[in-house]
Amino acid sequence: MGEGGERLIGTCHCGGAHWTLSGDPGPVTACNCTLCRRYVALWAYDFENERVALNGTTTAFPRHDRKKPVLETHFCPTCGCLLCWRDLTTTADGRRRMAVNIRLAPPEAVAHLPVHHFDGLASFKTVPRNACVEEMWF
Repeated sequence: MGEGGERLIGTCHCGGAHWTLSGDPGPVTACNCTLCRRYVALWAYDFENERVALNGTTTAFPRHDRKKPVLETHFCPTCGCLLCWRDLTTTADGRRRMAVNIRLAPPEAVAHLPVHHFDGLASFKTVPRNACVEEMWF
């Protein structure tokens, strides 16, 4: 993935749903919260319908472990692949944050991306580690 107007595309296994991310995805996040550690996803962030778009039919699952869920995850209803999560609320200016699962992109397009490790289970802080996406696949 290069600079400027290039797009990265992540597709579910059956091809029924996909996301696009325009421009450089930057570092991706590996999180160990109760949700992310089960999904083993690597997240790239932006705002819905800005640099990130979701296409195709998905099934949404809001966090059920919270009194008031703040995000929902989206899956392909056919093959079950996790495509993204999106905030259930918007910012003051009406924007909605999303994160796409980089593991659905072609390996050669994302292997070089640095990975930030985030302790979403206990401290809610970034954990210093040096890794790239390619190292997370093995």
